[in-house]
Amino acid sequence: MLVRCDTYEAVRRAFRWDIPERFNIAQAVCDRHAGSGREALVYQDADGRLESYSFARLQKMSARLANALTAKGIARGDRVGILLPQCPETAITHIALYRMGAIALPLFTLFGPEALEYRLNDSGAKAIVTTDAGIEKLAGIRDHLSDLSFMITLETHRGRDVYGFDELLARASPTHPIVDTAAADPAIIVYTSGTTGQPKGVLYPHRALLGHLPGVEFPHDFFPQTGDRMWTPADWAWAGGLLDVLLPSLYHGVPVLACRLAKFDPELAFDLLARHRIRNAFMPPTALKMMRQVPNPRARYAYDMRSIASGGERLGEEMLAWGRETFGLTINEFYGQTEVNLVVGNCATLMPTREGSMGRAIPGHEVEIVDDEGRPLPVGESGTIAVRAPDPVMFLHYWNNPQATRDKFRGDWCLTGDTGRRDADGYFWFSGRNDDVIISGGYRIGPSEIEECLMKHPAVAMVAVIGVPDPVRGEVVKAFVVPRQEQAAGPDLAAEIQAFVKARLSAHEYPREIEFRDSLPMTITGKVRRRDLREAAGTAAGSGLT
Repeated sequence: MLVRCDTYEAVRRAFRWDIPERFNIAQAVCDRHAGSGREALVYQDADGRLESYSFARLQKMSARLANALTAKGIARGDRVGILLPQCPETAITHIALYRMGAIALPLFTLFGPEALEYRLNDSGAKAIVTTDAGIEKLAGIRDHLSDLSFMITLETHRGRDVYGFDELLARASPTHPIVDTAAADPAIIVYTSGTTGQPKGVLYPHRALLGHLPGVEFPHDFFPQTGDRMWTPADWAWAGGLLDVLLPSLYHGVPVLACRLAKFDPELAFDLLARHRIRNAFMPPTALKMMRQVPNPRARYAYDMRSIASGGERLGEEMLAWGRETFGLTINEFYGQTEVNLVVGNCATLMPTREGSMGRAIPGHEVEIVDDEGRPLPVGESGTIAVRAPDPVMFLHYWNNPQATRDKFRGDWCLTGDTGRRDADGYFWFSGRNDDVIISGGYRIGPSEIEECLMKHPAVAMVAVIGVPDPVRGEVVKAFVVPRQEQAAGPDLAAEIQAFVKARLSAHEYPREIEFRDSLPMTITGKVRRRDLREAAGTAAGSGLT
């Protein structure tokens, strides 16, 4: 935990990692609080009904699920998918898997069949916990999931190797001893998109939770404090929802609001903050930009925030000024990526913010700007943002991808793939990405998976995908499509292609802009020159079909 001091430098000097050799997330976020009588989760369902879950209740339910999964053949090290929205069963399943020594595989409910098929097969998942909607989505690919033995639904569906969540728990014992795990043992796989090939599975150890704590405590102004309650609209399948909010809050014994949002509603967001007396929130920039459109919120909603953190893209001084006016505080921006998360950030009560800066290295992490060989660069020079290994927050490796793991490092430095610079006071400034990752609404999106999906459409002959600026999401996906000769390009085909991707991958990955072309710019080796497309998009913004 961070030690409160008067200056950033003093906090950094006072910080010491305390990473035990043996550590299990389930013990840390649940069992050690079970006798406290404290509330762990507040759940508001789609109809507005509320239900409270104590740590003791989470302990018993996760123990029952662990016993049920064991009876079905799930063992230590096995991967289990979690295709669920924000709800208590999501937290219960995570805790159950950690207490067994199994590996959790969070999956977005917005994923389409192709996105799910790849992740389930690549990870070798043996089971999945989902809803009836998830069962229906998986039905068409079930025969292609060679490792998947059974599915569990929260609802009433019955079918081939499908079991009911409540029914399994009712028959299982409420006691289950936590497996003795090392801090370095694997616990979670989160798939992240890159620029080449299929998405990569980022494998976290149990200690990654401890590694995330300073990055949560710092931007939330020395979290936790008396009366804190946390919420985020971010999906718990995203590292931003799971490791920046849910697990760190439970670790500190702070209640978390869980709420199923079919679609983000800025009016509802203000209502939730007020109704549930939320004191702390992680809000992606897109959510904040939508909330800014709500007229006169301070007069209409009785919220009282203590801290708001945001990350994924830069807010800018105008949004920060709106945050001060609306919430009476400075929104603290932070930076990281799935592989090495929450390593740079701001804490406005401790140090001044600087317009456009991501902040300074969060205590406990050594962050530098390095050249292509991993050599630290002088102050002010542009290079790759890198984090020194070993670091407790750092991933173990990419699942089944040793070459990508090797490419991620230069000596002791883990390369983020983002370029930036550092000033003389240690503030970091993001310049851009030295790859083609698209950041839209806080999601990191790799173009390759979208391009591969688009190429399966019968009307598409060639395609290239880039990110283009968007005032709300930061970037949106734009596809340059060369249609087959017999196809007539136009709004109808664009809408058909968009629906095709949305149904197979996810709603945040489909191309919101499509531009039809006769050809694509190519290198002499046959690679698409995305830089040319980005330049063309910059000079002809809005010319594509939306």
